[in-house]
Amino acid sequence: MMKQTLPYLILLFATAHPVFSQRHTISGYVTDRENGEPLISAIVFDAGSSGGTVTNNFGYYSLTLPAGEVSLEYSYIGYGKPKIAFRLENDTVLNIRLDRDNMLEEVTVIGNRSETGVRGSQMSAVDVPVEQIKNIPTLFGENDLIKALQLLPGVQSGTEGSAGLYVRGGGPDENLLLLDGVPLYNVNHSLGFFSVFNSDALKNVSLYKGSFPARFGGRLSSVVDVRMKDGDDKKIRGTASIGLIASKLQLEGPIVKEKTTFNISLRRTYIDILARPFIRMAQEDDGGDVKGAGYYFYDVNAKFTHKLSERDKLYLSTYFGDDAVYMKTGTPSQSSGSEIREETLDWDWGNAIATLRWSRILSNKLFMNTSASYTRYRSTLGGSYRSETRYPPEFGYEREKEETHLTYNSGIRDLTLKSDFDYTPNVNHDVKFGAALTSHTFAPDVISLKITSDSGPQEERIDTVTGSPRVYALETATFLEDNITFGPMFKVNLGIHLSSFHVQGDSYFSLQPRAGLRVLLGDDLSLKAGYAMMNQYIHMLSSNIVSMPTDLWVPATSRIKPMKSHQYAAGIFYSLAHIAELSVEGYYKTMENLLEYKEGASFVGASSNWEEKVSMGRGTAFGIEFLAQRSFGNTTGWLGYTWSKSDRIFDRPGNVINNGKRFPAKYDRRHDISLTAMHRFSEKIDMSASWVFSTGNAATFAFHEFTASDSPTYRYPYYPATYAYVEARNNFRYDSYHRLDLGVNFHKKTRRGNLSTWNISVYNAYNRLNPFYVFVRSEESKDLGTGEWKSKKSLHQATLFPVLPSVSYMIKF
Repeated sequence: MMKQTLPYLILLFATAHPVFSQRHTISGYVTDRENGEPLISAIVFDAGSSGGTVTNNFGYYSLTLPAGEVSLEYSYIGYGKPKIAFRLENDTVLNIRLDRDNMLEEVTVIGNRSETGVRGSQMSAVDVPVEQIKNIPTLFGENDLIKALQLLPGVQSGTEGSAGLYVRGGGPDENLLLLDGVPLYNVNHSLGFFSVFNSDALKNVSLYKGSFPARFGGRLSSVVDVRMKDGDDKKIRGTASIGLIASKLQLEGPIVKEKTTFNISLRRTYIDILARPFIRMAQEDDGGDVKGAGYYFYDVNAKFTHKLSERDKLYLSTYFGDDAVYMKTGTPSQSSGSEIREETLDWDWGNAIATLRWSRILSNKLFMNTSASYTRYRSTLGGSYRSETRYPPEFGYEREKEETHLTYNSGIRDLTLKSDFDYTPNVNHDVKFGAALTSHTFAPDVISLKITSDSGPQEERIDTVTGSPRVYALETATFLEDNITFGPMFKVNLGIHLSSFHVQGDSYFSLQPRAGLRVLLGDDLSLKAGYAMMNQYIHMLSSNIVSMPTDLWVPATSRIKPMKSHQYAAGIFYSLAHIAELSVEGYYKTMENLLEYKEGASFVGASSNWEEKVSMGRGTAFGIEFLAQRSFGNTTGWLGYTWSKSDRIFDRPGNVINNGKRFPAKYDRRHDISLTAMHRFSEKIDMSASWVFSTGNAATFAFHEFTASDSPTYRYPYYPATYAYVEARNNFRYDSYHRLDLGVNFHKKTRRGNLSTWNISVYNAYNRLNPFYVFVRSEESKDLGTGEWKSKKSLHQATLFPVLPSVSYMIKF
C-alpha cells in the first residue's frame, strides 16, 4: 500500500506548477529599516492575484506570480505597510526595509494571523512577541519566557514559581526547546524558578502544542522555537538593567556596517555578593566555621552574522550558562590550635551550545539552511575534606593528615549536522524538506573518590572511579512537508517525518505522518483540524518536585522503548472585528512507553540499574482550550481557559503500578484560567496585570497510616477536611492555586535622548498562601484523665512565596 501511495505523495508535493500562463518569481529579504533585523513571518501579499506568502526564519520570501501588473503589500505587526506596484516581466529581487509605525507601538499580539489565526493552516500554535514577555509581571521582576508561556491555554506550570512546562498532559522532558535551532536539555536556573532564556537577546518565540509541522521531531508534547537577534547593522545600541537579584547588559551593532553584526547579552545574579557581609557578621557573632558560601547563576548569549554575498550569509550563535553553589568551612582546634579541619563544596551545572550556520539562496524559489551544532549539559558536584593534627615530639611522629575528594559528574552531549530547504514553486505550494544527523553521548553518572591518609609512619591511598559507562547513540531524521492551498476556502498542511535511533546494537525506526486542514467559512471564520504522530528516544529520570541538576537524561534501550504519541485536534477560529480574536480547540492525545518509578523505588544520584527501577505504561490526555485575545489599541491582553484531564495506566506484566489501575498524572489539573492585561496610559506610563487560577496538583499519601479516630485533616491555612481510606497513586489534591501579579512601568527620556524605565512589580499581590507541598506531621498529646500519650497525624502545607514586591531600572542607549 505504501509503495502505491508514495509516488502520488511525491507528485503532490513536487508538482502543480501551472503551464498555461507565464510566471515569474519575486524574492528577497524583509528587514527592519532602522536596524536591519530580519523580520520573521512578515506577510507579502499581491492584491491582484490574491496570492501571498510569509518570510521564513531568516526573513527571506519567494512569491511566484503571473506576468503582468502586480501590487505588492508588505506587512508586519508594528510596522508600516508599503505598497509597490509594477509590471512583472521577469524574475525580480526586492529587498524591503519596513519602517516602524509609531501609531502601532502599543500593539501586542500572541498569534501571527498569517500562520495561526483565522486564515492560517497551523493550529495549536502561537507566536509570542518578546516585548510582551518583557511586560508581564513576574517573580522578583525577572521577565521570563517560560513563565509567559505558562499563561497560555494548554500550558501548565509545575510547582509554585517554577519554570517547568507541562503541555497538554505531557511531562517536562517532552518539550523540544530550541535556541536558534539547537536543543537545550535543562532550561532552568535556581532549581526551576527561572529559565535560561534572557529576553534581551531574543527576537522571536513560537510555541507549538500540537499539529506539529513535519520539520519538528524528537519530543511528544511541544516545540518552543526561540530565535536570537542578529544585531543592528547600522549603529551600536544597548540596554542595561539592574534589579533586586540580577543585572543585565545587552550590546549589538555592526562590526562592518550592513555586512557584519554582533549581538551579545550578559546576565548574572548577585545574591552571593550581597550575602557575604551578612554571612561574615553571623559567623563572627556565633563563632561559626563558614568561611564563605553562596549561590549565583549567569547567562552569556552571543551571535555574529556575516554577509558573504547577496546570496550567502554566515551565522555563529553561542550560549553559555551555569548555576553554581559553593561553600567553604574551616575549624581550628580548641586545644592550642593543633588541629585544622577544612571542608569545601562546589556544585556547578549548566548548558553550552554553539552553532555555525550557512544560509544560501540556491535559486529564487529554493532557499538552503545548513548548520553544524554542538550542545552540552553537565552537572558537576565536588566536595573535599581535609584534617590535620600535629603532635608533640614524644609521640614519635609529627602529624596525622587525611584528605578526601569526592566528585560526581553527569551530562549529555550532542553533535548535529543538519540541512533544511524551503522550496516555493508557486503561490499554492510552500514545500519544506531536510535531514539531520545527531551523535549523542550520554554520561549518566561518574563518581570519583580519592582518599589519602597519612598516620605518621603509615600512609594509605584510595583512588577509585565508579558509575555507569558512557552510552553512544546515533539519531537520524528526514522530513518533507507542503502547505497547499486549494482555492480560497481550503488549505492543507501535509508532511512526513522519518527518524531512526541506534544505540548499543539496537535500532528503532519511526515513520510519523502529520496533517493539518483549514476550511475558511468567511473572512472572519474558519474551522481547523490536525493530526500528529511523535516519537521520543530519550527520557529524563527525576524524583523531585522541582527541577534538580541531578535529573538525568538516558536513552531508549533494548528494554526501555521510545515514547510515542498520537494527537488529534480540532478547533474553530473567529475574528470579532475591532474587538478580539476568539478560538476554541479540543484535543485528544494517547501516549505509550511512559516511565514512572516503581512503587518503593527512588533515584538518588546513581543511574546504575535504572532500568530495574522504572516501569513503562500508557497515558491519555484530552481537553478543551478557549482563548480570547485583543491585539490592538492601548489596552491589550488575553483570557485563556483550559479544561483538561490526563491519566496514566501501568498494567503490563513486570510494569504494574497502582495495582494496574488508572490514576491521575502528577500534574493533572481539571481547570486552568489565565487573565493577562496591559494598558498604555501615555508614552510615560503603562501597566500590566496577570491573574491565574488552577486546580490543585495531585500527590500520593498513604492514608492507612491514619487511624479511624485520627482521620487526616488540614491545619492552617487549610480548612478542616476529612478523607476516606484510599490506597492509590496520586490519590490526594492540593488546594486550588490562584495568584495576582501587578506591574507598572515609568518611562522617561534622558538628557542625551536615551530611554530609561523604572519598573515596580508585585508578585502574589493579595498574599495568597498557595501550597508548595503538603506533608504529614505527628503530634503527641497527653490525656489528662488517663495519663496516656496519644498521637494524632495531620496534613500541613508549606508555602514558598508570599507577597513579593520588586523594583528594577533599565536604560536603552
